[in-house]
Amino acid sequence: MTDIQDVTPDVAAVKAATLIESLPWLKRFRDQIVVVKYGGNAMVSDELQEAFAQDIAYLRYVGVLPVVVHGGGPQISNMLQRLEIPSEFKGGYRVTNTEAISVVRMVLTGQVNPQLVSKINSHGPIATGLSGEDAGLFGGRRRGVVIDGEEIDLGRVGDVVEVDPTPVLDHLAAGRVPVVSSIAPDLDHPGQSLNVNADAAAAALAVALNARKLVILTDVPGLYADWPNRDSLVSHITSDALIEMLPSLESGMIPKMKACLDAIEGGVDAAAIIDGRVPHSVLVELFTSKGIGTEVVLGTTGTNA
Repeated sequence: MTDIQDVTPDVAAVKAATLIESLPWLKRFRDQIVVVKYGGNAMVSDELQEAFAQDIAYLRYVGVLPVVVHGGGPQISNMLQRLEIPSEFKGGYRVTNTEAISVVRMVLTGQVNPQLVSKINSHGPIATGLSGEDAGLFGGRRRGVVIDGEEIDLGRVGDVVEVDPTPVLDHLAAGRVPVVSSIAPDLDHPGQSLNVNADAAAAALAVALNARKLVILTDVPGLYADWPNRDSLVSHITSDALIEMLPSLESGMIPKMKACLDAIEGGVDAAAIIDGRVPHSVLVELFTSKGIGTEVVLGTTGTNA
């Protein structure tokens, strides 16, 4: 712990200025639901896991209502490899057969979810784990993907088509931070589970919760208007401009930006993709004037670099 005598007036003034800068944003987001999709490198680095847990705990203690939705791509890939189960991606989605869905379910609900809940709870008993299968939270329907004009079967992969936010709202009302794994029951095949895209699941939940903001952690600084030109990072983009840009994006970026677009069109005030490799990127995005990454809002104007 730093002795108060070691803090110079100049250092104290800088710290105070940082806190004051966050005041308008604290007022904006207090008592508001913010859905955060957790994924990418932030999931596999111990340092970034701890920073993320601190961010979520901070949000909860200053009066924001955070809801976390997570996937587990790296962990699922590692487990499938260990079990010698082939893993294949088509159109940005993991092909998931009957054998693989059992591994997906095990990793998401039995490994990633409790680990994240434990990390957050090291700062106080505030987080609780949920699956998209719990209490009818998510309802899913199988989907394929079109590649070169041909419909490709992805197996046990689906979209979230129904959301009952009641279990999440119940936990929020009790002062808890819900941590939701992105798996859903198959509405057309009772008793079966579907691997659902965590970005899309987070967007659907944000809409159902009437969230103030959706924040998606990823492994890049944000959306680029002219990739790979790193000087073309877009800090702010409207929904109409994003719709025009979508067909030209890299396949891995399309689901994330589509999730932002779905959230905005569903009534969420703003959605952002941010670099989860930067410690405390969630706090930087929510509580500073410039934020970090790319923010999407409803509108007809263009983009801001």
